[in-house]
Amino acid sequence: MLRSLYIQNYALIEKLDISFGAGFSVITGETGAGKSIILGAIGLLLGQRAEVKAIRQGASKCVIEARFDISAYGMEPFFEDNELEYEEECILRREVYASGKSRAFINDTPASLVQMKELGEQLIDVHSQHQNLLLNKEGFQLNVLDILSHNDEQLSAYQSLYREWKQAQQELADLIARAEQNKADEDYIRFQLEQLEEANLSAGEQEELEQETDMLSHAEEIKAGLFRVGQLLTSDEGGLLAGLKESLNTMLGLQKVYSPATELAERLESTYIELKDVSQEVSSQEEDVEFNPDRLEEVNDRLNLIYTLQQKHRATTVEELLTLAEEYAAKLAAITSYDERIGELTTLCDTLYNKVRKQAAVLTKARTGAAREVEKQMASRLVPLGMPNVRFQVEMGIRKEPGVHGEDTVNFLFSANKNGSLQNISSVASGGEIARVMLSIKAMIAGAVKLPTIVFDEIDTGVSGEIADRMADIMQEMGEQDRQVISITHLPQIAARGCAHYKVYKQDNETETNSHIRRLADEERVEEIAHMLSGATLTEAALNNAKALLGIKR
Repeated sequence: MLRSLYIQNYALIEKLDISFGAGFSVITGETGAGKSIILGAIGLLLGQRAEVKAIRQGASKCVIEARFDISAYGMEPFFEDNELEYEEECILRREVYASGKSRAFINDTPASLVQMKELGEQLIDVHSQHQNLLLNKEGFQLNVLDILSHNDEQLSAYQSLYREWKQAQQELADLIARAEQNKADEDYIRFQLEQLEEANLSAGEQEELEQETDMLSHAEEIKAGLFRVGQLLTSDEGGLLAGLKESLNTMLGLQKVYSPATELAERLESTYIELKDVSQEVSSQEEDVEFNPDRLEEVNDRLNLIYTLQQKHRATTVEELLTLAEEYAAKLAAITSYDERIGELTTLCDTLYNKVRKQAAVLTKARTGAAREVEKQMASRLVPLGMPNVRFQVEMGIRKEPGVHGEDTVNFLFSANKNGSLQNISSVASGGEIARVMLSIKAMIAGAVKLPTIVFDEIDTGVSGEIADRMADIMQEMGEQDRQVISITHLPQIAARGCAHYKVYKQDNETETNSHIRRLADEERVEEIAHMLSGATLTEAALNNAKALLGIKR
């Protein structure tokens, strides 16, 4: 439960540090004194969006910090799951800077707003006046049934199946769309693939053909060059081989009288052998080279086919064309397998749908039981709140298709009059009746959920007199069940029932206005409640009435 609240430089609050206790407490104050400011600060601790304009004028940042006693609420799993240090006193802190930056801390460890919101929802429930509008929202009504039926595990199991089913449905829809698109392109893909396959391309082919066409185009020039080289090597008159042979013989003759000639003879012999081999190879290649216009035409036709395919498919190499052919083949294989894959996914969707429906039926059964309990409890709670002829019914139906919360539809029907027809609650209930209905629902929920702190922001709007007393009874009873209930109220009947009474007020000086809050002493409570009864002027009758409300003997 909330032990203390510290606010610095937030709106009209320069500095506020207040402690709270267990049970039922009340907060009073004139309109505009700053009660909504305090709720806004608490909202920041619950992960709500921070606005720079909320920072007190002239300050660089605002700080909101709350301390909660969580020793009795079994919240260790949250801290373990989020890798945060668990302590029996939990500290939530939010800092908002004038630069627009915002920081959140849980037990002095930086935390995300998602973490703060998740933890805050387990620590405190703030019921503001606008929440009365939720009464007509199906999501809120469904959540009431889920809370009272304690079906968290069943709902979690359902939503897991639901996500699987919707994901499979999406995959099936995507697959069908791709299949339709690819089948429309099938003829085109098949034609392109057949054209590439008919070309019978091979890696490295283009380079070899380009070299061959160069050779065939210059065959006569090449043959003449090889003939000339052969003549220079083998001619009987002035040929290199003949001269080299003669030089070798001369050196062999000199080696007996001139020792260096031996080495020179060996080198000449090696050169002679190499040149003779070159001569034979030149002669052989000369015989092989011939001008072949038919082969040249064949090679050029083949290259033109390759160039045409490259230009058509925007490729630069044969290898790219081969890769493209593989891609076309893979697409055709995928197209032929679409029907089988679509059939498999359709079967999976049907199987998951049946599981979703089966689990949804489990939720429906639990919610139906909770709905009857809600009807019973609401009647017993609303009659003492000034609705002797009240009728409250939970109307349930089935959706055409399961949704994220199941396949149930829920509608709260209400009639406060004896002969009135049951209608949607927001259509027939007055503001005061809706406030009483919401209080009764909150009381039911509080009994089912171990929520440490509940804050009611003027839930007594539209009621007075004896009904206010009855509403105070409910809040007081809630505060006695190991729970902290704080009510912001303008009604003296409710203010008198709190075990602690806090007053919010403003003070002006020459330059600024400050909002404050403090706990009232017993004598101060008498005066505050008397003011709530009679206005600014205190009368003896108002003071006596205040003492009577507080149970103080005169």
